[in-house]
Amino acid sequence: ISTDYVFDGTARTPYREDSPTNPQGVYGASKLEGEKQALQFNPDTIIIRTSWVYSEFGKNFVRTMLKLLNDKDEINVVNDQLGSPTYAADLAEVILQIISSGNLPAGRQGWQPGIYHYCNNGVISWYDLAVAIKNLTGSKCTINPIPTSQYPTAAKRPAYSVLDSSKIQKTFGIQLKNWEESLASCLSKC
Repeated sequence: ISTDYVFDGTARTPYREDSPTNPQGVYGASKLEGEKQALQFNPDTIIIRTSWVYSEFGKNFVRTMLKLLNDKDEINVVNDQLGSPTYAADLAEVILQIISSGNLPAGRQGWQPGIYHYCNNGVISWYDLAVAIKNLTGSKCTINPIPTSQYPTAAKRPAYSVLDSSKIQKTFGIQLKNWEESLASCLSKC
């Protein structure tokens, strides 16, 4: 499993698997090196790049927003970083589908090594995601959109990290779920 951080975030169209990589930090560089090593030492490797992963477990944006929306009257959320959220349960389903790809319908080939992108369908900002969480939970917290420059972080995040998932759809017959549908599913389990 790899990441959108292998890209620099300067594109304005979704990144394809063959788009030039240019990680901007140690995390993205180490993931890219891992991709190279995996493919070099096992040509049958399948690498799935994903972005903005969340679930009802662990530490992630959705769980952080749930806590903040419950504890605060007002919060600020970045609105100039665009991407596609990925519900971890959907990603797990896709991985299982690929693992069992020997059972694909007639006309489709089985295991196809290489690099693939997968995320839920739709392009939004972190602010949009926070507002959707607020609306789905009925929170009264005020959410203010802010630029990245007002929310510095240790790791530089790509401003644009939308991944084109058409290759994985075509190769393995994957159906993308809309980010809103997946978010609602996750929140129903929180």
